[in-house]
Amino acid sequence: MSLARKLSAEFIGTFVLVFGGCGSAVLAASFGVPVGTGVVNLGIAFAGVSLAFGLTVLVMAYAVGHISGGHFNPAVTIGLVAAGRASPLDAGPYILAQVAGAIAAAGVLYVIATGNMAAGDAPIGVGSFATNGYDKLSPGQYTLMSAALIEVVLTAIFVIVIVGVTSKKAPAGFAPLAIGFALTLIHLISIPVTNTSVNPARSTGVALFADFGPEATATAMSQLWLFWAAPIVGGIIGGLIGRLLQGSQDE
Repeated sequence: MSLARKLSAEFIGTFVLVFGGCGSAVLAASFGVPVGTGVVNLGIAFAGVSLAFGLTVLVMAYAVGHISGGHFNPAVTIGLVAAGRASPLDAGPYILAQVAGAIAAAGVLYVIATGNMAAGDAPIGVGSFATNGYDKLSPGQYTLMSAALIEVVLTAIFVIVIVGVTSKKAPAGFAPLAIGFALTLIHLISIPVTNTSVNPARSTGVALFADFGPEATATAMSQLWLFWAAPIVGGIIGGLIGRLLQGSQDE
């Protein structure tokens, strides 16, 4: 496959991941319908959002994974380089394509979300636009240490799973299922802590549009560093463990 086709696949795959996963959190997680004098919550809640993230990876891995490898995540790309499963020369272009796809998806989602007539001119708040955070920006008010640790550990586990299920010795054709279910599990565990990143591109896209404006955006952006640093560290750890277990090219 040409590099252009690979980058296109990474852009599209990451776009769908952010639009589908973050879109479920922004538009459907707490959807309420007026009934009488009250409101009935028909939203999909944490479990639904977790499943949405897993499903997006699953379907796009089947759709375009054979073109680019289906990374859709800078931490995965770097982890696979550490595991000897991806070329270091492709890492930079892959990450740029992933970030571009995430930003494009977040931009489309922002336009849709601000078209909610019931909300009027209310801004898209940091917490309500699927941003990641710690301390006051954590859904459960978890500290920086807790947020960093869970992001490192879960990203490492995610990459270990990816390296294992894409091994030549693993059952053929089931890798996207295992990867999608792994991402679902990761979200079920960590949404209350950080709103779940394990993906720097996903975090960057929504942070740029959350509560659009100089002051509010700085709040989301000021914590973005963690959601690059922790997943990348976790990805490298997972890649090295996967390489130890599986071999760089299934030796």
